[in-house]
Amino acid sequence: MTEEKASNPIVYFAGSGPGDPDLITVKAKKLLLEADTIVYSGSLLNPKLLECAKKNASLYDASLIDREKIYEILRDASWAGQLVMRLHDGDPNIYGATKEQVDKLQADGITCKMIPGVTSLLGAAASLNMELTLPGNTQTIIITRAELRTPVPEKEKISQLASHGSTMAFYLSVHLIKEIVRQLLQGGAYTNDTPAAVVYKATWEDEVIITGNLADIAYKTQNARITKTALFIVGNVVKPRGYQFSKVYDPDFSHGYRRASMEPKLDH
Repeated sequence: MTEEKASNPIVYFAGSGPGDPDLITVKAKKLLLEADTIVYSGSLLNPKLLECAKKNASLYDASLIDREKIYEILRDASWAGQLVMRLHDGDPNIYGATKEQVDKLQADGITCKMIPGVTSLLGAAASLNMELTLPGNTQTIIITRAELRTPVPEKEKISQLASHGSTMAFYLSVHLIKEIVRQLLQGGAYTNDTPAAVVYKATWEDEVIITGNLADIAYKTQNARITKTALFIVGNVVKPRGYQFSKVYDPDFSHGYRRASMEPKLDH
C-alpha cells in the first residue's frame, strides 16, 4: 500500500465490447493506450486489445485473482496517482460485478467513472441482422440468466418472464439450455415453433451462429458442443413471420421533425 495518497484518485471501469477489437469505444481505447495499471477480464476479453497497452503498463488478469486482490490492485495504483483501468468484457454494467468493486473503492475516497461498452447481446443481434424490438412482434427485451450457483428472485423465474412472449436473451446460461427451454414452454406464450438462436463468441473471428426453434435449439447447441461464451435469444424477432413498418418513417405520419405527405394515394 502506498504511503502518500494522490489528491484525486480515480479508477475507470470500461467495457471492451463483445469481442471484435474494433468495437471498443473511442473513449475506452484512449484510456487503454494511456493506462498505467489495467485489470482485465482475461477469460472473456479479446487478447488483441491488450496489444494497445503501453509497454510499461502493469497488466493483471482478473480471472486468476479474487475480489479482494482486484480491489487492492485498483486501490493502491490509484492512490499512487496512476491512471487505472478496470477493463471488462462487453459492457461493465451488465453482469459485470461492478457494484461491489465501486462501493468499496468509493468508501476509500476513490472516484469511480464508468465507460459503457457494446454488450454481447447487441453484438449477437448485429451478427444475426436482427432487430430486437420489432413492430408487430414485440417492443420489449428481457435480459436474464438461468439459476445455478447465483440465485434468481422467485418473481424472476424463467417461466414467469416467458409469459410475456417478448424477446428474451440469456447470458451465462447456454450450458443449461435444455432446462431453459423446458421452463420457457411452461410460460404459455412460447411454443415449440418459437424461433431461437444461439450465438457463440459474438463478433469474434471464430463466431458460431445456430438458429432453430424451441423444439430443436437445445439439441443443435449441445451437438455443436457449445457450453459457454454464448448468448441464447428467444422470440419471434429471431425469424419473424411478418412485422409492421415503423410509423416514424411512414409518409402519412406526422411528428416533430416532419409533416405527413399530403399527396393523394394512387389506386392500383
